[in-house]
Amino acid sequence: MTAGTAIAQPSPDKLKILAHEQYDAPEHISPSTVDPDPLAQFRAWFTSVQVQGAVHEPEAMTLSTATASGIPSARVLLLKQVDARGFVFFTNYTSRKSRELAENPRAALAFYWREVHKQVRVIGRVERVSREESEEYFHSRPVGSQIGAWASRQSSVVGEGELQARVDKIKERFGEEVPAPEFWGGWRVIPDEVEFWLGKPSRLHDRVRYLRVEGSPDDAPQWKIERLSP
Repeated sequence: MTAGTAIAQPSPDKLKILAHEQYDAPEHISPSTVDPDPLAQFRAWFTSVQVQGAVHEPEAMTLSTATASGIPSARVLLLKQVDARGFVFFTNYTSRKSRELAENPRAALAFYWREVHKQVRVIGRVERVSREESEEYFHSRPVGSQIGAWASRQSSVVGEGELQARVDKIKERFGEEVPAPEFWGGWRVIPDEVEFWLGKPSRLHDRVRYLRVEGSPDDAPQWKIERLSP
């Protein structure tokens, strides 16, 4: 992209994008070169991105949820763990995302690492993590974040000054020893589909998709690995 060439806005009600980003990831992927386990493949990619240091907050991901009637919503949050079952994040259980996950327990994740021309898509079922896992992570957070978890009624309308007033009350109530609230904890996305994408010139990208073999157990899933057309 040349300097100064980004967007054009010929009229007040129209925004036309003119730039055409060219991708050129140096490596290649195919069903024969990726790890048989998509979670292991993700850990390898994530570790590589961290070591390179080119991507700021590689743990940032888009989480998409939907109501039982199919109304979607999406937001960016942070991945906190990839374990043998799936992808883990933490949040308020009364938030919009948690309410939607409770009534429609499926979700999609998307990681986009622009600087290295990579992205990962995940689709799967969700489950709450154990109370022990939630409390362990909660107590690893800074005290200010622990207080914030208590004070914020996430996704609800809040009046001017109301949030700070609640923060002050929580500080007075707990001091430096803040327990994990029952309404706060982790969700795990257990993947049924994972796609790895490498950006290539002329939009001829490498795309490899894992599909969980139907009926295979969560503790030892089997995967069908295929190349997708760009």
